[in-house]
Amino acid sequence: MGAPGFAPGTLLMASLLTVLTSAQGLLTAASKSGSGYAYDFATVPFLAELTKLAISWGLLVRARRADPASVRVTRDARHVALFIVPSIIYMFHNNVQFFFLKYVDPATYQILGNLKIVTTGLLLRVALRRYLSRMQWMALLLLMAGAATSQINTDCSKGVVQSVLHAPYMGYVFGVVSALLSALGAVYTEWVLKKNNDSLYWQNMLLYGFGSLFNGINLYHSKMQSGGGWDIFRGYSPITWLVVANLAFSGLLVSWVMKFADSIVKVYATSLAMLLTTLVSIAFFSLAPTLQMGLGIVVASCSVVLYYVPPATLAAVPEPAALAAKLPR
Repeated sequence: MGAPGFAPGTLLMASLLTVLTSAQGLLTAASKSGSGYAYDFATVPFLAELTKLAISWGLLVRARRADPASVRVTRDARHVALFIVPSIIYMFHNNVQFFFLKYVDPATYQILGNLKIVTTGLLLRVALRRYLSRMQWMALLLLMAGAATSQINTDCSKGVVQSVLHAPYMGYVFGVVSALLSALGAVYTEWVLKKNNDSLYWQNMLLYGFGSLFNGINLYHSKMQSGGGWDIFRGYSPITWLVVANLAFSGLLVSWVMKFADSIVKVYATSLAMLLTTLVSIAFFSLAPTLQMGLGIVVASCSVVLYYVPPATLAAVPEPAALAAKLPR
């Protein structure tokens, strides 16, 4: 992920994003009480958006105090309005996810969810005119195959084979729509963040300001439907607050990656996070390792190398003298 043209620190930020994305699933699972949640789950993204907004505001104030001339801020109404779009896209995406899960089983949901890997590449080509090499396309296909393979669970020793990709027609329709919306949100966000040289802190304030507004509307709708009280902290525990904090900081890392790297780095970080979660679950939560998991991790790792290592380096053959120097005497 240190490809030419990326800002210094991209590898570190992508690695942190992978770790935080992996931790999100583990923390969310740990925050359950029995088979459900003691808190209203709609409060989590709302509080995370407010947290990101507050952090971005604080960083912007500090940057302007340190060097006002270096902090560019565009307040033109038409430009500001562009930042409404990601919130609308992700609002639709969240609703599509709900219908998607109604038609497919969890395994099929996870496998079809990997379509966003390829749809992100396609939208980068169509919308941003960004060309990928044949090797990079092969790498994305390998990433999708590796991620999907790692999620297929079979136990041949007991004669059990998990049935996957057996869903009603509408399940596949919602799967494709979900993948397209996910890719559209990522590519559009990258485009709007790179549209000018405005401070990332200011751009984050716009993104998370509108995000707070839309998530607040969603929370209001959730409360009205459930008829519950308006104590949004009801049922919160220290782990729940960690879920909120983790979601907030991972969101800030995503915006950094979009601004100074690209959507494909984000795709790799989030896809590798799923594999990292699997390894952590094997090490600490007694998840039984399977051949599919191992193959998926190997294929995804090869995908990273194919995408980011220059072809000339991959094809290079070590010089005989260099090989001889490595041999034991």
